[in-house]
Amino acid sequence: MNSGDTAFVLASAALVLLMTPGLALFYGGMVRSKNILNTLMQNYIIIAIIGIQWALFGYSLAFGPSQGGFIGSLSYLGLQGVGAEPFKAYSETIPHQAFMVFQAMFAIITPALIIGSWVERFKFGTFLVFSLLWATLVYDPVAHWVWGDGGWLKGLGALDFAGGTVVHINAGIAALAAALVIGRRKGYGTEAMIPHNLPMTVLGAGLLWFGWFGFNAGSALAANGLAAIAFVNTHFATCGAALGWMVVEWLVRGKPTMLGVASGAVAGLVAVTPAAGFVGPMSAIIIGFLAGVFCYLAVLAKPKLGYDDSLDVVGVHMVGGLWGALATGLFACKAVNDAGADGLFFGNPAQFGIQVVAVVVTMVYSFVISVILLKILDVTMGLRVEADEEVAGLDLSEHQETGYSL
Repeated sequence: MNSGDTAFVLASAALVLLMTPGLALFYGGMVRSKNILNTLMQNYIIIAIIGIQWALFGYSLAFGPSQGGFIGSLSYLGLQGVGAEPFKAYSETIPHQAFMVFQAMFAIITPALIIGSWVERFKFGTFLVFSLLWATLVYDPVAHWVWGDGGWLKGLGALDFAGGTVVHINAGIAALAAALVIGRRKGYGTEAMIPHNLPMTVLGAGLLWFGWFGFNAGSALAANGLAAIAFVNTHFATCGAALGWMVVEWLVRGKPTMLGVASGAVAGLVAVTPAAGFVGPMSAIIIGFLAGVFCYLAVLAKPKLGYDDSLDVVGVHMVGGLWGALATGLFACKAVNDAGADGLFFGNPAQFGIQVVAVVVTMVYSFVISVILLKILDVTMGLRVEADEEVAGLDLSEHQETGYSL
């Protein structure tokens, strides 16, 4: 046991927890004022829902002894056996409980990301049920495949340092499923649906950038050189992505925007996540800059494709996560992390192929299960609020309160 490593991982867990309220502000500023509290509420309550799910059985499904490489057993049901001793399959220097609670914060923010695809029209009760089911049937199995001791994608050699496939692709493709099944907001394409409070969104993006150091550097599970590598890569990739988005937006629109820079920063954080502990700083800058370009172009294409992903979860998280996971297969270098692998640009094209397999499997599984869950819930509970409730705003119709008294 190492007190420095333990303190570092616990502090990192707190930083990752902060990311979900940060996400609430990032999303909240982009919705119309009549839906601000509903958006904040979904992000906050998911901390409680998934927190309890993780303690009861989610952690066991994700990190319990592997059942054929596809799911964990229920050995840790109710956190039985999860105590102060190290979980040696992952770390010999921190308590099992420290590892468990650090991973809990990842389980919380992943379904929270999907919220951005359905804001301003989704029933709150249905949201609660969907989030619980999705975490259990999608997040927990995929986390086991990629990170679990004995997980089949981990055994295949797929690299995902802190959640490119498990978090961002997983949530991003589910967001696409939600946008397609739930349908467009009333007035989408004919009414202006501009952000009501961009300073709030910028504050949220800043908190995400801050918290992401815990997300990526903390995934080293020790206060060591690997954590420093992940920390450095996280920062410089994000700088590159903010610049990349700004430059291409400036060229296309003729003006750079604050929302664009904030969105670009988040795109960079997303893209560097799977690569953070496997690449060098110059590679991280390239990954980030191209993430800003690719994600902006993906957001630009959304109106042409016709789906209403309200806050661009697909364009930022799915596309950014997809690029980051594939880029890991290009830029990974064993000289950076001997526990990883060399990528295509360092003489190992097979690693890129493995990354493609991990990406495709995650996308297909998450999309199919998400669609099935949404269809079942549509029949049993209904997905959308009534048209008049949507017009009035979900703050009033779902919660009987308002965010602003003016």
